[in-house]
Amino acid sequence: MSSMKVRNGHIKRTTDSDIESLVLELIGNNVSTTYITCPADLTKTLGIKLPILVLIVKNMERYFTFEVQILDDKGVKRRFRASNYQSTTRVKPFICTMPLRMEEKWNQLQLNLVDLTKRAYGTNFVEVLRVQVHANCRLRRIFFCDRLYKESELPAEFKLYLPVTQSKPDS
Repeated sequence: MSSMKVRNGHIKRTTDSDIESLVLELIGNNVSTTYITCPADLTKTLGIKLPILVLIVKNMERYFTFEVQILDDKGVKRRFRASNYQSTTRVKPFICTMPLRMEEKWNQLQLNLVDLTKRAYGTNFVEVLRVQVHANCRLRRIFFCDRLYKESELPAEFKLYLPVTQSKPDS
């Protein structure tokens, strides 16, 4: 279903102590040489028509980027790439690169692909073809939805739970 590429880094499952949950850790010296992509087969596509992409990722305080490839109503394949090391948005015929600002620790990143496609290219979003997540992050979940949901509306496995720490009474 998905494939990994690793050079001068690693991709491994680990337990994150902040959320006490298994995550996928992508670490690399160069963001372009360590990544996961779905689907693995370059001749296949995801075919996801849901317009909202959500990633739950941990900020590792290093360079990080991800991209999503879509098909628009003109039959053109276009990519949207968000990076925490870029300061301006650039729109070229087949790729739109955007700055990404992340909070410390865990973040829920939401991309409205209908809005991005319309604003960048003046065309209509049809479907998601491919998703690629590069180093450096910890990835809890990637999902698509039909609209933005409140945290209270999401199923448990799509929420980002932070552990509840119990304070000990003074003796």
